[in-house]
Amino acid sequence: MSSQLPRSPLAPAQFPALPEIDGISLYVASAQIKYQGRDDVMLMLAEQGAVSAGMFTKSKTASAAVDTSRAALATGASRAIISNSGNSNAFTGRKGAASVASYCAVLADRLDLPAEQLMVASTGVIGEVLDARLMIDAFDALLEGQASWHQAAQAICTTDTFAKGATCQIELDGVQVTLNGIAKGSGMIAPDMATMLCYVGTDAAISQSCLQQLLSRAIDKSFHCITVDSDTSTSDSVYAMASQKAGNRPIDSLDTDSARTFEAALTELLTELAIQVVKDGEGATKLIKISVSHAADEQDARAIALSVANSPLVKTAIAGEDANWGRIVMAVGKSGALIDRDRLAISIGGITIAKQGEPVEGYDEAPVTAHMKGQQIDIGIDIGQPDGAGHACIYSCDLTHGYISINADYRS
Repeated sequence: MSSQLPRSPLAPAQFPALPEIDGISLYVASAQIKYQGRDDVMLMLAEQGAVSAGMFTKSKTASAAVDTSRAALATGASRAIISNSGNSNAFTGRKGAASVASYCAVLADRLDLPAEQLMVASTGVIGEVLDARLMIDAFDALLEGQASWHQAAQAICTTDTFAKGATCQIELDGVQVTLNGIAKGSGMIAPDMATMLCYVGTDAAISQSCLQQLLSRAIDKSFHCITVDSDTSTSDSVYAMASQKAGNRPIDSLDTDSARTFEAALTELLTELAIQVVKDGEGATKLIKISVSHAADEQDARAIALSVANSPLVKTAIAGEDANWGRIVMAVGKSGALIDRDRLAISIGGITIAKQGEPVEGYDEAPVTAHMKGQQIDIGIDIGQPDGAGHACIYSCDLTHGYISINADYRS
């Protein structure tokens, strides 16, 4: 984590206790790529027989790490991820790709793995080639001993003010299955597939195809439902590894109770991590939950919720604890979705402010103002479409001067 930034006021009291996952090991080290006196390299390694899945940014300026991971995942045999913070190695052309190939070749030899099976994750400054020698020189320390999930979560941070982790346990076929997850993300958050970086480990027995499909579904219900600043990273990646060690009957079909139970747990895990990312939004002081109902369809509902969530005017009003609901009306109106103005209803903190296209008669702003002083702001938007089945829930955060300060000084 950056030692220069104060801890987010929305941060949890402590990092959760994540148990070890049988068949998956974590390692950390300091390469001093950007940050001094802290770990900035992390290796996640699964034993032979494990399967991996991944989702990556749709950005057309994706990093060399993303290109490498996509290719590794396509082999169907990848079971290791080498990650660094402080430098995203994005938009670095042939030199950036050569850097990745160089340090991956060395690490693959140390791990006795084919280099083409090694996935890579990098996060940090764009446009600077990652020095492969810094990575290679850190490998001795990296492989000295295993790390905890907390240490791994700390090693992947950049402008994060707290390490992000979550865990859950379920029962499949009478045996306990564990899912752990860690993530990093604070700014440049409007995922077009996932979040900045996220790593999930589980001991479940599951096929690679099912893991990939369930990961995609879970991401759509979690990381695709958050935004901090409307910007999508060049490095967004979510990785999942299943060690097959739990002892449950292998999940090899999506149409089973086991698959549904696993999907629900994975969705819950990723949702918790996604909300932690929003709570650590750069300069954030308030979590915003935007719920849209009775839109024409889910696509319209998401468009409306995201229009409100990404509006600088809405976000700054919330930062200033100003119950200026007219800004919500503005953001709904510009969403491009099907809207009948005279059916629209808006609430804040469960208090209806406007309905049928106009303010509620006798509206008392005092309880809404009191709600605005809290750390979570709940906005409800009922589009009022007859038979409208479109619903969406998006999480965002306020926009403060802290966001400007962090990003103005990012490279210093």
